[in-house]
Amino acid sequence: MNDTLGIIGSGNIGGTVARLAVDAGIDVVLSNSRGPETLRGLTDRLGPRARAATPAEAAAAGDWTLVAVPFSAVPHLPAHALAGKTVIDTNNYYRLRDGVIAELETGSLTAGELFQRYVPGARTVKTFNTIYFEHLLSLARPAGSPDRSALPLAGDDDAAKESVTALLDRLGYDTADAGTMSESWRVQAGNPAWVLPYLSDPRLPWPQDPGKPAGVKEIRTALEQADRSS
Repeated sequence: MNDTLGIIGSGNIGGTVARLAVDAGIDVVLSNSRGPETLRGLTDRLGPRARAATPAEAAAAGDWTLVAVPFSAVPHLPAHALAGKTVIDTNNYYRLRDGVIAELETGSLTAGELFQRYVPGARTVKTFNTIYFEHLLSLARPAGSPDRSALPLAGDDDAAKESVTALLDRLGYDTADAGTMSESWRVQAGNPAWVLPYLSDPRLPWPQDPGKPAGVKEIRTALEQADRSS
């Protein structure tokens, strides 16, 4: 079973998930806003299972499509190519980077709900947004490992969540259900399930922290402790 993962946005998270996917025997089609030719170094490092394409081509090629772009770029996604797809939303909203987005500032929508509005017809699942990219790579473990970590995921489509859960299992992670997209504030920046469970010492800068496993029970507890006002 090879399958294909399309990736829109091939930076830290996109590139790391691509590495995990290739290592798991999954083909990847990478894209960014600058064009396929700028991804040659990354595809060369990833090997023959990886190729570069445009965002629309990556969306069309994938059994899943992972979107790892700044929120300010979400309105420019190839929504037509994502319709009907299982789309993995890895985004976090940062005011200083993305500009002020009124619906997110007031809390009338979660970032996951707003993302979903930009890709009508897609089956969106939010995950990968709660872990530092270096820890995402280093903490991956085979199924059944006693020190296997879990990632929270949120979404409104149960079949899509099951599909992404199966993908995460192949990439080296268990999952903890964070609820629907309207409940995805539980995995937004500042809440207990965001980054902190995977840090060995919260006082260290993330690049200096070696990371630590966080299993399903720990992530579920962190989700239960979430505060919408964070």
